[in-house]
Amino acid sequence: MTLRFAPNLSLLWADLPLADRFEHAARAGFDAAELWWPGDADAQLLPVLAARWGLRLALLNFDAGDMAGGDRGLAADPARSAQLRANVPAALAIARACGCTRLNLLVGLRQQQYPLEEQLRCARDNVAWAADQAAASGCQVMIEAVNSIEYGPCLLTTTAAAADFATRTGRDNVRLQYDVYHMQRMEGDLVTTLDAYWHLISHIQVADVPGRGEPGTGEINYRFIFDHLDRKGYDGYVGLEYRPSAGSPEESFGWLEALGRPRGSSASR
Repeated sequence: MTLRFAPNLSLLWADLPLADRFEHAARAGFDAAELWWPGDADAQLLPVLAARWGLRLALLNFDAGDMAGGDRGLAADPARSAQLRANVPAALAIARACGCTRLNLLVGLRQQQYPLEEQLRCARDNVAWAADQAAASGCQVMIEAVNSIEYGPCLLTTTAAAADFATRTGRDNVRLQYDVYHMQRMEGDLVTTLDAYWHLISHIQVADVPGRGEPGTGEINYRFIFDHLDRKGYDGYVGLEYRPSAGSPEESFGWLEALGRPRGSSASR
């Protein structure tokens, strides 16, 4: 099966209005995109923009708080559970309108004012509740391990921790989002880890180490990784969640051709 790629519109063309980002992704030859929660107003535009530019929404994040200000999710914060739960129905409605079946729910940061188990229990309860809402729409809730080197005291920093957390929710539609960049920084041993947790993985994101640039700018052997995903029969999207190392996003996509990977099934617009 040919791997399918989806640029992350929260990092690529991030200086442009949301509508322009969809246009650029489509004109660059992609037929899918992913993004973080863009805010309530922009989120309402997603179904129209996806339809206008023929882009499938491969992944949408639930509200994770003020990402630029250091937030990394709301699920483990008892004081912000209501904010998360208010967002879940809205995000699911938008995802349904876009044909998106995978939504990422970032768990968040360790907060010393709460006992660790209280935070984990709060997060499990919130994720299980969101998963129950998502199941009615045939959607999966993604759990992602995030590296603590750059992003602070994240509660889930390894694939094993994320998998254990997902399993403990007791919901079959709680799955793993495997971010190659984060896991190279935290644990390495990428292919062995992918194999060990393959039964839980539904979405994959990529960037290179160091610098979080495009594949080919760092130490990760992405030709080997992508060939391995082919052999495993991966049928989800690969999210391009990177920052171009130089120039525009369009100038960063040459690695796809270098690795013999098509951008999408549709012709460039």
